[in-house]
Amino acid sequence: MPKNFELKSHYDSLSRAKRIARAIGAAHKGTLRQVDTYFKVRSGRLKLREIDGEKFELIYYERANAKSSRCSDYRILPLAEPRSARDLFRVLFGISVVVRKKRTLFLYQNARIHIDSVERLGTFIEFEVVVNRGKKQARALMQVLRKEFRIDPRSLVGGSYSDMIRRKG
Repeated sequence: MPKNFELKSHYDSLSRAKRIARAIGAAHKGTLRQVDTYFKVRSGRLKLREIDGEKFELIYYERANAKSSRCSDYRILPLAEPRSARDLFRVLFGISVVVRKKRTLFLYQNARIHIDSVERLGTFIEFEVVVNRGKKQARALMQVLRKEFRIDPRSLVGGSYSDMIRRKG
């Protein structure tokens, strides 16, 4: 299963995050509107991601809810029949929560920088460093990103957006 290291933090200034991303040489890949439908599964997380109403993926992942950077095992399956898949998984598992967000995506080396505005939750920055050059390199790159974006340890978030929305009720 592919792996990445993830870190999520509350982040007050999305414009400052975008300036920093550009300053370090990250490539801007656009702004996406994403709707993630999470299903009730026994272990891990399973979600159907809709991107701008045009691209659809089924994503399964397992990771701890630690506030520090954490390793995530994941699988992504592109879908041609998203509505049928959503209906099937709704019947099989039930829907846990739906997360709506506007995400500005930057790529930097083997990292994805997500600058997110999440409906009902606020603004965040998330780093996903793909482990394709070894764990040591991935951890080192995560530390570089934390330093460049001045991530305050008190602003770190341990769970997913889905967990946060469920807690809000």
